[in-house]
Amino acid sequence: MTNPLLTDWSGPFALPPFAALEDEHFAPALDKGMEEGRAAITAIAESEDAPTFENTVEALERADALLDRVAGVFYNLAGADSTEAREALMRDLAPKLSAYSSEITNNTKLFERVKHLWDRREKLDLTEEQARVLMLTHRGFVRSGAGLEGIAADRLTDIKARLATLGTEFGQNLLADERDWYMDLTEDDLDGLPDFVKDAARAAGTERDRPGPIITLNRSLIVPFLQFSPRRDLREKAYEAWTARGANGGATDNRAHAAEILKLREERAGLLGYDSFADYKLETEMAKTPEAVRDLLMKVWEPARDAAVADAEHLERMARTDGVTGPLEPWDWRYYAEKRRLELHDLDEAELKPFFQLDRMIEAAFACATRLFKLDFKPIDGPFYHEDVRGWEVTRDGEHVAVFLGDYFARPSKRSGAWCSAMRSQSKVDGDVRPIVVNVCNFAHSDPALLSYDDARTLFHEFGHALHQMLSDVTYQSISGTSVARDFVELPSQLYEHWLDVPGVLSEFATHADTGAAIPDDLRDRLLAASTYDMGFATVEYVASALVDLEFHGEEPPADPMQRQAEVLEDLGMPRAIRMRHATPHFAHIFSGDGYSAGYYSYMWSEVMDADAFAAFEEAGDPFDPALAESLRANILSTGGSVDAADLYTRFRGRLPGVEALLKGRGLDTAA
Repeated sequence: MTNPLLTDWSGPFALPPFAALEDEHFAPALDKGMEEGRAAITAIAESEDAPTFENTVEALERADALLDRVAGVFYNLAGADSTEAREALMRDLAPKLSAYSSEITNNTKLFERVKHLWDRREKLDLTEEQARVLMLTHRGFVRSGAGLEGIAADRLTDIKARLATLGTEFGQNLLADERDWYMDLTEDDLDGLPDFVKDAARAAGTERDRPGPIITLNRSLIVPFLQFSPRRDLREKAYEAWTARGANGGATDNRAHAAEILKLREERAGLLGYDSFADYKLETEMAKTPEAVRDLLMKVWEPARDAAVADAEHLERMARTDGVTGPLEPWDWRYYAEKRRLELHDLDEAELKPFFQLDRMIEAAFACATRLFKLDFKPIDGPFYHEDVRGWEVTRDGEHVAVFLGDYFARPSKRSGAWCSAMRSQSKVDGDVRPIVVNVCNFAHSDPALLSYDDARTLFHEFGHALHQMLSDVTYQSISGTSVARDFVELPSQLYEHWLDVPGVLSEFATHADTGAAIPDDLRDRLLAASTYDMGFATVEYVASALVDLEFHGEEPPADPMQRQAEVLEDLGMPRAIRMRHATPHFAHIFSGDGYSAGYYSYMWSEVMDADAFAAFEEAGDPFDPALAESLRANILSTGGSVDAADLYTRFRGRLPGVEALLKGRGLDTAA
């Protein structure tokens, strides 16, 4: 039978043939992709022609064309709509793809050709982009162990294969814990909850075929439950289940995985000549060193902790008036913080929620992109990979830019969190290839679909990543879109969140689900005035996770990560009623792959820039200033990794920023 993954995708916009895909199509297509890739690599390495940029580096860009195409579809579906077959294939693929990658970087003849070009780079008359790609290609080979020989090279290959397997298993264990846990509720247990939480709990029960409402570990359901449920016993049960993901014993327990991953990463860094995995990982980032990361995090930690301790004292007094005799606990914080927000800002989540309809927030994100970057969005028909998915053609001045897919609702088959990915990345090596970009979220089902303000920020955040992919305008796929330094990649996403806070945007798009009325000015102003409310809590739980990540990847990786986590938090003086945002057994950012390992700090590093970047629009007196918007597009969003990140930011802003704008934006500057 014809495998649709191996045919020309001749449908509209060359979208993957979703309707024809079956799980059994993926393995042979991926095998074929590796087969073609190996043949291409062999042809490059064995060529008798003298190395040139075109016949070596540019040829490498083409070598994995089929594999990239098939993997782009498979890994998107495996994360957003998992099946047992897809999970099994992921486990099988992890070591195979790692071995395939090692074959390339261990190919002595291939590396000799790349090194020959690198050593003669000043004589090659390369464009700025080509010079950057050559540097990144050479550096990638070296950092992958191309300079190693014999036992060391073989050991590094084994380590990378084992890490790939462990990372895949870590993520699947976490998904299993999230998928399998739920807490049945009676209708009486819903007393005191706003209607939107009740409706979401009933919808979750229906989806799981339960006889009544339930609470799941979906963030968009469990967080409002913790905010509003007066039942302290149920809050505790839900919170402890949420924070115990990956640490429940049995086949899905991730603690041993975390320990082995850290040990292998240290060995990998040592083989490559680095003092620690953090030194290895940060070498290519803007931060460069663990010391620079720690310096930033500690500058933020002290004022954030001071603010959180003061808030905890107030919340504990509130709890005592409810008859709570013991100390404030982590499952109490959100409940009393919500009450205090109502007192301080006259702001009630239940009052806000009807104004944040999913469809209207999508419109708002699109409208801002239209005003800033002249993009237009036209709905397109599927079929897509799931009935929840929606699609749009994105154009600019009438020219096709990208296809954008939005997959917004939580379901048991989807891993937690929110993310942006590309099923196809932009490039120009073989014609103008335009991207297929996907935003995946986990919003709770309701009718109509309503978001919290935090959910709306998540939507804008992920759409900022999507813009980085869609507006990419480079030649080589390896540097297109979000293929940038990890501590730079969050700049476009976090910067785009600021446009949600523009008063005019809220007034136009935050309309009531029942009446259609715009959000009242006083409610909008109260919402914006409360933007830094409880920021001590949010900052402490984040920075604690980032510091634990950094310590894990230092010169002495822990034999017992849970013990080391506890030691780091004790040394920091972690407030009792706040826990890390991501405890070790469910810290997928750093253990489901190398992406954010020794790099969870990057959200804050990028926030230093995003606070400073939006200040440029504020200084101009117009959040949609045309000249600044064009500079943002030309210098950051369209350039991918074609230029060093620090240079890109300097081109936009004229200088690199300090931490002051971040502290001010979080309302922590006066607490320092």
